[in-house]
Amino acid sequence: MRHDYDYLIIGAGMVADAAARGIRELDAEGTIGVLGEERDPPVTRPALSKKLWTDPEFGYDQIFPDTSGDTGATLRLGVRVSHIDRAAKRVETSDGSTYGYGKLLISTGGTPKRLELPASERVLYYRTVEDYRKLRELAGEQRHVAVVGGGFIGTELAAALVQNGARTTLILPERTLGESQFPSALAERLHQTFRDHGVELIGGRKVVGGEERDGKVVVRLDDGLSIEADAVAIGLGITPNQSLAEQAGLAVDEGIIVDARLATEDPDIFAAGDVAKYPDAILGRQRVEHVDNAKQMGGCVGRIMAGSDERYTHTPYFYSVLFDLSYQAIGQLSSQLQMAEEWQQAPAQKGTVYYLDDHRLVGVLLVGFDADEQAEKLDHARGLLADKGPFNPDTLVGKLAD
Repeated sequence: MRHDYDYLIIGAGMVADAAARGIRELDAEGTIGVLGEERDPPVTRPALSKKLWTDPEFGYDQIFPDTSGDTGATLRLGVRVSHIDRAAKRVETSDGSTYGYGKLLISTGGTPKRLELPASERVLYYRTVEDYRKLRELAGEQRHVAVVGGGFIGTELAAALVQNGARTTLILPERTLGESQFPSALAERLHQTFRDHGVELIGGRKVVGGEERDGKVVVRLDDGLSIEADAVAIGLGITPNQSLAEQAGLAVDEGIIVDARLATEDPDIFAAGDVAKYPDAILGRQRVEHVDNAKQMGGCVGRIMAGSDERYTHTPYFYSVLFDLSYQAIGQLSSQLQMAEEWQQAPAQKGTVYYLDDHRLVGVLLVGFDADEQAEKLDHARGLLADKGPFNPDTLVGKLAD
C-alpha cells in the first residue's frame, strides 16, 4: 500500500509535534504524515520523569499534545521505517507499505544505552510512555526499585520514585552525586539531599550484569556486590538513531549532520531533535537531547520545510528539578573545566557557576532562580557565551548581575 504526503516525518515525538505546528504556520493545506515506531502518539517526554510523579495536579492525559487534531497530521503508529529511497522520494516500512514525500524530516531520536541485562517487564531502559506505565505498576508500597545512572534521567527517576512510596537505590559511577558536572559544594548538597529524602546511594560502582529470578531482579556490581530489587530502571543516556540516514547515504557523525537550515546533503531531507548534529550559532556543532531544543528546532524545521528562509539560531537550555534543588544550564558543564562560582545566598543554594575552557566561556549553570529570574539570566548567559572573551574567573563574577 502506498501513501503520499507533502511533508513526511519519521519519528512521532516532540519534534514531530512541533514540526507539524511549524508547517501549519506557513502552509494550511499541505498534507502531513507522521510515522512512529512507538504505539503512543507524540508525548511531552520530560513529564515521564518529572511532573507525572511530582505534581498531583498534572494528569496523564496532559502529556499528549493533540498533534492530529491541531494540525490535521495523519499519525501512523507502531510502524518501523526500514529504508529511505532518495531517488524515488519514498520510504518503506517493515509491513511492506511505502510513503512518498515532498519534504522528509528524520526525527528518530535515540535508543537507550544498554547493559548486560536484558530488557523485560521488570528491567526498563527508561524512555517511553510504556516504560512509564510499567514503572508505575512496579513502584510504590515500599517495593524496591534500583535506578542505574547518576545523570539526568537517573537522578530524576530516583527522586520521583522515592517521593511515590518506592524504596529506592541509585547506583552511579561517581562517588559523590553530580561531581562530574558541579562544583564540590553543589555536588555535596545534591548528594546529601538525596540521602535526606531516603534514597540509598551506591557511588563509585557500575552494573556489570544481572538476572531475573523468582519475581525479582538481581544486579551485579563491579565490586562483586549483588543487589536484589523488584524492578530496575536504567538511565544511561541514548545513542542517536542515525542508521536510516546512514543507509540513505547521508552524512552522520554521532548524529545526522545538518546545516544551519537543518537540511542534510539532500535538500529535501531534514533532521531535527536528539538525532541532529547541527551548527549552534554560539556553541558550534553539537547534538542536544533536551526539550527546549526539541520544541524550538522542531518548529523551526517545520517552517523551513514549508518555505521559510530562516536558520536555526536558538541556543537551547536544559533544566532539572530534584526535590528542593532546581537548576537551568546552557552549554558545557564539567567539573574538569575551570569554574567561577557566584552565590547570592549560602554556597550551593542560589547563584551562578561559569565554566571556562582556555579563557573561553563554554557553559553557564543557574541554581535556585525562579522562573522570572531564570528567563532573563538565560538570555544574558547566551550573550556572554557569544562573547569570545578572553575571560577569567575574576572578570566573570557579577556578569549576570549587571
